[in-house]
Amino acid sequence: MDGLSALGFNERYGRVVLASLVDPGEPLTGWVVSQVGAAEAVRALTGDGPAPALNRVEADLWRAKQNPNVDARTVQDAMVAAERHGYTTLIPGDPNYPTSLEDLGERAPLVLWAKGAESLLGTHVGERATITGARASTAYGEQVASEVAAELARHEMVVVSGGAYGIDAAAHRAALAEGGHTIAVMAGGADRLYPRGNADMLDRIGDVGLRISEAPLGAPPSRTRFLARARIEAALSGSTTIVEAGARSGSLVAAEQARRLGRPVGAVPGPVTSAASTGTNLLLRDGTARAVTNARDVTTLLDRAPTQNRESAGLAGPDSFRHARGSIERGHHGHEL
Repeated sequence: MDGLSALGFNERYGRVVLASLVDPGEPLTGWVVSQVGAAEAVRALTGDGPAPALNRVEADLWRAKQNPNVDARTVQDAMVAAERHGYTTLIPGDPNYPTSLEDLGERAPLVLWAKGAESLLGTHVGERATITGARASTAYGEQVASEVAAELARHEMVVVSGGAYGIDAAAHRAALAEGGHTIAVMAGGADRLYPRGNADMLDRIGDVGLRISEAPLGAPPSRTRFLARARIEAALSGSTTIVEAGARSGSLVAAEQARRLGRPVGAVPGPVTSAASTGTNLLLRDGTARAVTNARDVTTLLDRAPTQNRESAGLAGPDSFRHARGSIERGHHGHEL
């Protein structure tokens, strides 16, 4: 582990090493980094002596969580590959690091690997809207997701989703078709174009939009990473809208994460006979979400976002968000949608 400690000699490299060693969103690591910085956290995690800010029991439990299959060569190779293929890393304090992620506290990503237009993360949080939902979607759900995402994209809102089949893909493709802005939050490494059936779309997003991940390059998607990704999707945007979701759909995790963050949640109502709409109808029944039927409903959600969340992210400020919202409400030709 001495090699890993040497790699993490500063804050950026320290965060890269830690992200390779621990599960995404691991709160104890986040807390140690907040107390002593990433470089010192690497030394503590990879050593066996006292760990700053932790007692012996806490330190032992923390060290037991690290991935034993990661060594210095693995991390160094990933760093070289990232530079060679045009991936960058973003950490707190970087110009385009989305400060809305800081609302996650100790569960905030240690680092983001990015491919594409990083400036999309520097926009105001109210200019980003997450749209996600079932992988096993219906034609109805895909149509609604496409129409909402296209209208948002036409008015320069950034559409955030997870790059998956179904609702995610419909939202991304609609934004791309409009020449708009979209961000794909990947469950594996940002270089893993998964699922394979969406590889062309994800490749294009890396060219004209943005792919990001908190997982190191080459990391495969896993259940843990899929679930952890939901908190990033929720924290990146001023609102989260679920278009379709089964009763146990993973996309409902994004809604729950948004609710915990105090971000408004939207859900598209669906037929009571459709299993794909069970989850969204339950969100509406329980009062967790507000009904979304068009892009104007999404901008209304954004307008309801708590002030501290809307102002916590972005360099663009609130004026451009208000302009986009008003434009959507008037419609393309000044008419009510």
